[in-house]
Amino acid sequence: MRQLIVRRLLQTLPMLFFVSVVCFTMIKLAPGDPVLSFVTPNMHADDIERIRHNLGLDKPAYIQYLIWIKEMVQGNFGYSLVNHQPVLGQILERLPATAGLMGSAIALAVLLSIPLGLIAGANRNRWADKLINFISYVGISIPLFWLAILLMYLFAIKLHLLPSMGMRTIGVESAADVLKHGILPCSVLAFGFLAGYVRYIRSSTIGQLKEEYVQIQYAFGSKKSTILFRHVLKHVLLPVITLLGMSMGDLVAGAIVTETVFSWPGIGSLGMTAVKGMDYPLIMGITLFSSLMLIFGNLVADILYSFVDPRIQLKG
Repeated sequence: MRQLIVRRLLQTLPMLFFVSVVCFTMIKLAPGDPVLSFVTPNMHADDIERIRHNLGLDKPAYIQYLIWIKEMVQGNFGYSLVNHQPVLGQILERLPATAGLMGSAIALAVLLSIPLGLIAGANRNRWADKLINFISYVGISIPLFWLAILLMYLFAIKLHLLPSMGMRTIGVESAADVLKHGILPCSVLAFGFLAGYVRYIRSSTIGQLKEEYVQIQYAFGSKKSTILFRHVLKHVLLPVITLLGMSMGDLVAGAIVTETVFSWPGIGSLGMTAVKGMDYPLIMGITLFSSLMLIFGNLVADILYSFVDPRIQLKG
């Protein structure tokens, strides 16, 4: 297991290098100029060029990239071009908010999708299955930003039950207030993954119910609920872990959309601000950090395989 983890971590180095090259190239090809954030209407052209020189933007693109990669290897992700704050410090400051939102959303999606998928698979073509399938199709079809606006309008504007923006109420420092602010963004992000998970678990359950061990349990007089949640559940967990690893990219993208709509102070909203200001050191730092999150998520999924199915560990 240790060799597997070390090997996977070493494989991340060329992957991160490739991601950084692609991201830097796209930033340079994108329209816009970060220097415009410092320009005033009456500023002289020489002053504009002086700002460009001080920021290092007058050098060729490949020189800028080499300077950035050299500093990054030394642990220095540079400074934001807009607010002049350390990039790494800003990311670490926003990390708890993003990690809390993503972790809560994925946990909620898994906890709800497992029983719903088992029930739908066990009641194939019945009213329970049709109802759960309808909810799944809605979740797959509806865009996250539109669902976020809809729930915000309903629960925050019309019913006044939940806050619509931010992570905390001004002047209030309590965990309950943070949880209250997180209900809407967490629900929106979880609903987008719940639908896909339910469909996969339903299909896996239908297949498992045809296996011989299930028929043997019925022959011994076991209850349907016991068979589902004690025996079938063990076999459907492996596809769920596979989905968790595969959905990390969608989870990061969904978190960016959700944080932007709800003004959640996480890495996603910070990234959107950086894109608007063409703040390429901050964009590069967030991109690499998001890539690390994807790689780490897939590594955790691989490790969880060995706990669910010991045969994978023996083959390792």
